[in-house]
Amino acid sequence: MNSELSYLQKKYQASAGEIAPRFVSRLTKNTYAMVLAGGRGSRLHQLTDWRAKPAVPFGGKFRIIDFVLSNCVNSGIRRIGVATQYKSHSLIQHIQRGWSFLNGQFGEFVDLLPAQQRIDEQHWYQGTADAVFQNLDIVRTSNPDFVLILAGDHVYKMDYGKLLAFHVESKADMTVACLEVPVAEATAFGVMGVDENSRVVEFVEKPSNPPSIPSNPEKSLASMGIYVFNSQFLYEQLIRDADDPKSSHDFGKDLIPHMVAKYRVFAQSFEQSCVGMGNDEVPYWRDVGTIDSYWEASMELTKVVPDLNMYDQEWPIWTHQEQLPPAKFVFDEPDRRGMAIDSLVSGGCIVSGSTVKHSLLFSDVRVNSYSVIEDSVLLPNVDVGRYVTLKRVIVDKGCKIPDGLVVGVNSEEDRKRFHVSENGITLITAEMLGQFNHGTR
Repeated sequence: MNSELSYLQKKYQASAGEIAPRFVSRLTKNTYAMVLAGGRGSRLHQLTDWRAKPAVPFGGKFRIIDFVLSNCVNSGIRRIGVATQYKSHSLIQHIQRGWSFLNGQFGEFVDLLPAQQRIDEQHWYQGTADAVFQNLDIVRTSNPDFVLILAGDHVYKMDYGKLLAFHVESKADMTVACLEVPVAEATAFGVMGVDENSRVVEFVEKPSNPPSIPSNPEKSLASMGIYVFNSQFLYEQLIRDADDPKSSHDFGKDLIPHMVAKYRVFAQSFEQSCVGMGNDEVPYWRDVGTIDSYWEASMELTKVVPDLNMYDQEWPIWTHQEQLPPAKFVFDEPDRRGMAIDSLVSGGCIVSGSTVKHSLLFSDVRVNSYSVIEDSVLLPNVDVGRYVTLKRVIVDKGCKIPDGLVVGVNSEEDRKRFHVSENGITLITAEMLGQFNHGTR
């Protein structure tokens, strides 16, 4: 394994001393990725009333889970399990339709692993570690050398091959991918204290006084919830944890603190494995787990040069998308002009005699005449009536906005019918409009 790693490093450093973007090798081919996608995402409020957080649409045509699955495929990891639990119908449907291109004849697959009481007929998944433990027989069937544990609800681009290469170089039992965050912000994360060799010597959950990085006292290493394990080591730790009645069966709360003192646990900064740095040379990673953060990440995409490059053909984001006609803009009269400025408009959309500014329209959105959409996110199949004004609004899938509705101008009036966030972002769902279309999630 080490000789292969050395060969790969030489091979990929061939031109101009730069490492090529991928480590597709025996390291990635012999890895099983377990994506934990069962979270409710309650901080997204009614946006997750009928879908799990990883199934929430993002970026105009994707779902949040598409980013982690694309990272796997682009990294050369094509044996993937997706553990689901909370209101998973739309998530399962999306994966079945969009991720069936992997070829089972070559040992490639995305397995759906809904909570089904495989181990204990009294409990569903009890924690992140328990979700993997309850599917241990399935993971073992693939006989991997490494198991990669991933959260299915974050937006980022990462070469997991580089993380695996670091893991092998370090002779680690476990490796944690970490974000470098300001010490003041690290209180919201699980934080790693490391030595000069990046070996983890301390792990604290949401500390009041976070440990800093030895080479940069202003930054801390915060866990991204991305873990690499040597497979046999993981099996042993999961079985030990399952037998502990005091454990909550969570990687961050239970397994990592236990392992740090006894085994070789290392941390890799996300900078070393991210794909595409942001404009400020900061790795792009977003937890779009609140209404405000979801809206902000969506608005970032409308910039002339956004931090997240969705046009990168070397690291594409794969998804399921229906075959739709091109977006269409109609009418060109002084008071009735179909136009979009600094916006993303997806296939199947028709902007008819209305103005869309600094907004994101998902597939099959219809905006009828004399309406104004500003700083807003409209999910698929939204139909906006005439003379509508929407500002700083998120409209859920399938909503039919009635003629003349004005939202985002008077927050007090908006709160009477809709959900308004701390930062003044208004969420509109079908139920709030008296339209019950649960089947379109």
